[in-house]
Amino acid sequence: MASLVQLKNFAGHRFVALVENDALRLLTGVESAYALCQNALATGQSLIAAARTAASGELIPYDAAYQAHEWRMLPAFDHPAEPARCFVTGTGLTHRASVDNRNAMHQENSALTDSMRMYQWGVEGGAPQPGSIGVSPEWFYKGNGTCLRGHGEALTIPAFAEDGGDESEIAGIYLIDGQGQPRRVGMAQGNEFSDHVLEKKNYLYLASSKLRECSIGPELILDPDFDTVPGRARIHREGSVLWEKPIRSGQANMCHTLENIEHHHFKFPMHRQPGDVHIHFYGASAFSFGDHVRLTSGDVMEVNFQGFGRPLRNPIAAEAGPATLSRVRGL
Repeated sequence: MASLVQLKNFAGHRFVALVENDALRLLTGVESAYALCQNALATGQSLIAAARTAASGELIPYDAAYQAHEWRMLPAFDHPAEPARCFVTGTGLTHRASVDNRNAMHQENSALTDSMRMYQWGVEGGAPQPGSIGVSPEWFYKGNGTCLRGHGEALTIPAFAEDGGDESEIAGIYLIDGQGQPRRVGMAQGNEFSDHVLEKKNYLYLASSKLRECSIGPELILDPDFDTVPGRARIHREGSVLWEKPIRSGQANMCHTLENIEHHHFKFPMHRQPGDVHIHFYGASAFSFGDHVRLTSGDVMEVNFQGFGRPLRNPIAAEAGPATLSRVRGL
């Protein structure tokens, strides 16, 4: 497995490093994974080959960054120069456990909910033969690159929000090349943090419930095995595990194929603009809100998928209320 991390020293300088067990090998000539990708495209190398070509002789302890002792970890991928050109999106109702949680939120009688109906469409038509187009999955927008956070950074519950809750997922990382061709850079663990209380009020609030911060990392996996990906999600409170549950992702555990998910995202010309970055969450199989857990400031969310590097951990930070009015002024 080859993986990269992005990090920053306390002087504010960015670095990219190859993960080598308990050490990080710094790369030379690039300050971001985005720049490394552009180098690979320009030279015709694979991303792994470009990373190994840029590898220096300088090693730092992984713990120095992971524990934020001398370094701070950044999101596993971003658009460093223009965060607004990084699109953060996701696909929902791809895992059976996810639809069960969603269905429980919105089911008031024995009638089939829209969530269950859409999931059934995925079961019936989300895995077409390779090269064929299947049924469209649920799709949502989370924001641009300004909402991305790295390992160890807090995810904020805004003062205007009803809640904030973990969603442990795998995210695909994409770069659009100079010819408008989407390129899959790799994958990363992610916490697709959302407001489930707001969503539960009415399914039509789903769109706004997703407009929250989220995290990816700590590692960008360049050659992931995405067939079946087991893992574990945890919530830590005051030094103890408050909640934990096994999680599973990967194509064997989803009703949509990766090819079908990618087609239905990149079929839109606006999603194929050269130089843009796309971070796309593939869906969750479990989250603590489904077990009636309400997160508070200081709680730490943990996402840990096997084969995807060290666990991704983010504390909760709840803004003090009440919410303030966002005023618009005439020009």
